[in-house]
Amino acid sequence: MKHKMEIDGVEVAFSEGETILEVAQCHQTEIPTLCYDPRLEPFGGCRLCIVELEGARNPVASCTTEATPGMVVRTATDTIEAYRKTLLEMVISENREVDVSPLRGYASGELTDLRDRYGLNDTRITGATSGISKTDENPFILRDYELCISCYRCVRVCAEQEGDHAINVMNRGFHTQITTEFDGLLKDSACTFCGQCIQTCPTGALGDKKALRHAASELQIPSTEPDIEKTRTICPYCGVGCSVDILTKNEKIVGIHPAMDGPANEGALCVKGQFAYDFVQHSDRLTTPLVRGDDGELHEATWEAALDRAAEGYRKVHAEHGRHSIYGIASGRAPSEAAYLMQKFIRAGFGTNYIDNCSRA
Repeated sequence: MKHKMEIDGVEVAFSEGETILEVAQCHQTEIPTLCYDPRLEPFGGCRLCIVELEGARNPVASCTTEATPGMVVRTATDTIEAYRKTLLEMVISENREVDVSPLRGYASGELTDLRDRYGLNDTRITGATSGISKTDENPFILRDYELCISCYRCVRVCAEQEGDHAINVMNRGFHTQITTEFDGLLKDSACTFCGQCIQTCPTGALGDKKALRHAASELQIPSTEPDIEKTRTICPYCGVGCSVDILTKNEKIVGIHPAMDGPANEGALCVKGQFAYDFVQHSDRLTTPLVRGDDGELHEATWEAALDRAAEGYRKVHAEHGRHSIYGIASGRAPSEAAYLMQKFIRAGFGTNYIDNCSRA
């Protein structure tokens, strides 16, 4: 059943259980947030999403306040915008830097965008800061907590979306710190290195180490790089069909972002889908067919010669040992079309179901 409420002088419809923020977003009314991720339970920590509610004494957090029939909401009055600007100044005053590389993560530019939106090139607020960066011996996740704003999105996505509970919060106030159990290393924790914490972080406090290597490489990708291209595709590693955006610069893969609107994964990836892409442009990858000669060594050959040698080998084995002597193992690094042809080759070509995929192991 649809109900009616008013947002900024416009009557809008909503369904029971929706929050003010969700209703506003459905009707293209922009309300700034930092601790909000639509995949997570509303938290109400950053307070940037506050709005004026007619009849309420104080502004309310729109992400945690449910819409009710007849509600009258104002989202961007002068008072509310002044509150938001002050809150942003407080957040920015604690951070070592606001301009971070887009390669750090999917959401890493959210604080930067809000800084630019409110014109906060300098802040009047100075004083103590919190967050201590963690030197972590893992190849995937950078833990730069001097940029942490205690939005807890990383903690919540790890618990609510992944069910790993690998990271948590310790201490309070200026001593607040994101940590693992016993304040140890990620590799010694329950972390599965899915990268979800990286992709939800709005400041780049958690970053993609592999992607950032390219920022310091010969590509020299600056913090405000405009030329990183995104290409939507499907992760080939298993049959789930997770949607990903491949980040490329000069036709070189520099990172992977999960597709937040992917129907199969809704922003989630496993460690392989997130980080295992180096093989695509690895220097050891074969670029021409190799055939073993009479001397026992591999020699470059044409595709015709290589395919003829492979077909001859299959025919010989099939003739001597029968159809069940041939077993196919498909590669999780091959595209879906190759996987289809592989199973067709075994099932139709040899009449068996002796086919499997390395991703299942």
